[in-house]
Amino acid sequence: MKKLLNDFLDRYFHDEESIILMILLASVLVVLLFFGEVLAPLITAAIFAYLMQGLVMVLLRHGMKMKLAFTLVYTLFVGLFLLMLLILLPQVWTQFRRLATELPNLLSTWQSSFMLFREDYPSLLSEQQVEDIINSISGEMASWGQTVLEFSLASIPSVIAWMVFVILVPILVFFMMKDQELLVTWVGNFLPRNRPLMSRIWQEMDQQISNYIRGKAVEIIIVGSAAYLAFVILGINYALLLSVLVGLSVIVPYIGATVITIPISAVAYVQWGVDSNFYTVLIVYGILQLVDGNVLVPIIFSETVNLHPVAIIAAVLVFGGMWGIAGVFFAIPLATLLKAIINAWPSKTNSQSLVLPEPE
Repeated sequence: MKKLLNDFLDRYFHDEESIILMILLASVLVVLLFFGEVLAPLITAAIFAYLMQGLVMVLLRHGMKMKLAFTLVYTLFVGLFLLMLLILLPQVWTQFRRLATELPNLLSTWQSSFMLFREDYPSLLSEQQVEDIINSISGEMASWGQTVLEFSLASIPSVIAWMVFVILVPILVFFMMKDQELLVTWVGNFLPRNRPLMSRIWQEMDQQISNYIRGKAVEIIIVGSAAYLAFVILGINYALLLSVLVGLSVIVPYIGATVITIPISAVAYVQWGVDSNFYTVLIVYGILQLVDGNVLVPIIFSETVNLHPVAIIAAVLVFGGMWGIAGVFFAIPLATLLKAIINAWPSKTNSQSLVLPEPE
């Protein structure tokens, strides 16, 4: 046992920098686990600054002065931030609350359909099983709807926390963009001067994650806008709420599109029943997903994140379980970081790795 442990340590931790990197990664993980909620404004601002800095670099490559590029990009960020905060989110929340108030009607329609299904296929479910399923789902939905509608004094601390978040993020983004070089140099002072391993990991991670995050931001806007236009034309209820959900669904490949099919189908069914309008909505949504996966994604992502579907689903499950919605959002970037670390990690067996012969 001791020999196996020594062989493992000698193979993967023979480089001093790898030991330092492991300690840093463990420290960051501990900080995020215990202080992630407190540091949320700082982390969010760092992500926005990272996104905006890419636009600044594009403008600089086209000959624009640094101050002008910074001013234009930051003004664009503030404008989009205010647009989302003052216009988009209030309307989405209004539709969300309206949907919550109509849950009893939705449940009644769904129960009637379920009972008809039971009459058509009596051998599949017994009457008692149908009643148990209906009572269970009705109880959960009623509890959820009541929670959404209860916006009382108990919600004030959360509102205050959101106000602090909304105020801090634009301020932090400003200083992170303005003093980027100073901040990077300050962080670099805490790292070893000779750090080839960390440099290789950063180069691969920066290229992959920057393409992914910026590409996903564009994809969310395009898919969400196209979904909203289609839903408005089709006349489906809660068009804005559903289109926002469709836009956000592209964050999680394979899973997101499948999950969002459920609320779209439910709203369309309650509104029209099983008729031509119901099928039209599903067909249009399916076409939108096909265009997104086969046309939009290849165009936007010049260098895609090369992760196996199993790795993507595993990352969503693991990081989503650790950090909830935020973990789901950052599952693929975090998986990409792990992939970059694994690829760059020094190993004495790297030179002896198995290489498959090329076909003749």
